[in-house]
Amino acid sequence: MTNKFMIRAIELSIKSVGSGTGPFGAVIVKDNKIISEGFNIVTSSNDPTSHAEIVAIRKACKDLNNFSLEGCDLYTTCEPCPMCLSAIYWAKIEKIYYANTRNDAKKINFSDAMIYEELNKTIKDRTIPMHQIMRDEALKAFDLWDKKEDKVKY
Repeated sequence: MTNKFMIRAIELSIKSVGSGTGPFGAVIVKDNKIISEGFNIVTSSNDPTSHAEIVAIRKACKDLNNFSLEGCDLYTTCEPCPMCLSAIYWAKIEKIYYANTRNDAKKINFSDAMIYEELNKTIKDRTIPMHQIMRDEALKAFDLWDKKEDKVKY
C-alpha cells in the first residue's frame, strides 16, 4: 500500500479548512488511480450530508456512471461517521483507510457519539420521535418491487 492517496486526502482536508469548511478530506481509488476526491462542504453548500466521503462517493458514481463502487478503496482523513459508513457500505467500497479516529474528531467538537447511542436505542426511546403510519398503503410499492422481474438490485 502506498501513502500517496492518504497524503492527497490530507491535502484536501487542509484545503477544506482554508475554505472555511470542516477539516476532512477523502479520495476514492480504483486500479491504483484516484478516480474521485472530496472535502467537507457542509457549511458552504448548506447541506449536512456533504461530508468529504459523501462528496467523493457522489463524484465517483457520477464519473463511473454506476451506483456501485466495487473494486474501489476509500482513503479518508477521519474514521467515517455513521452516515458516511452507511453510504460506503451501500456503494460497496471494498476497503477503508483512515487517519484520525472518532475520538480525535471529538476533541475538536465533531462528535458522533450521540448518533452511535441513538442507533442502539429502540425506536420508541430515540431523541427524535418516530411514528409509523400508513404501512398497509406503503406496502403496495414493496409488493410491486418484489414482483418486478426487470429490477436492478442494489
